Amino acid sequence: MRILVVEDDPVLSDGLKVGLGLAGATVDRVETCAEALAALATSCFDAVVLDLMLPDGSGLDVLKEMRGKSDRTPVLLLTALDEVADRIRGLDAGADDYLGKPFDLDELAARVRSVARRNAGRAAPVMAAGAIMLDPATLAASVAGTPVTLSRREFAVLSALMERPGAVRSKGEIEDRLYGWQEDIESNAVEVHIHNLRAKIGRDAIETVRGLGYRMRQVTK
Repeated sequence: MRILVVEDDPVLSDGLKVGLGLAGATVDRVETCAEALAALATSCFDAVVLDLMLPDGSGLDVLKEMRGKSDRTPVLLLTALDEVADRIRGLDAGADDYLGKPFDLDELAARVRSVARRNAGRAAPVMAAGAIMLDPATLAASVAGTPVTLSRREFAVLSALMERPGAVRSKGEIEDRLYGWQEDIESNAVEVHIHNLRAKIGRDAIETVRGLGYRMRQVTK
């Protein structure tokens, strides 16, 4: 899962990057409304964690512009303005969830997973493709009930494929899930992760669609 954090407090921003990263997410950070809108115009995110009080305006302006452009990216508002009227204003502006400061990082991660899951059209918290099970909350994977150990990036690749079983994911789409703006992308990184995943979950689990990308198959055992 790739998340955009819009927060001008550097200490909190650093904490969110580390905490959400430990929860398996790739995190990009910006500090202003203008930077947030530029990021959303050029990159795809699974969710946005959006502060309301920013140096150049209100996060609500970012939210309203997103929804005005029919951008359905899930947004969780994160702010010290936690009165009932503030929550109502944010939700009515198009936010998917609202969490007041101070907050528990585990709860924030769970809420981000929840809004991203709903946006993807999934009700169940655990993803399944035949005998393969993936739990984003615990970063646990199993095949026919047997636990499988995955690296963070292997988990991210498998998650991207299992979110849309049968759909082809391009190499570029998968790279976007794996790497933030400041990270170097190795030319064959996706191929290496796919190779390693096949060794762990079964050679037939992931199909290569020549010239297009990869897709998940329903493995029964």
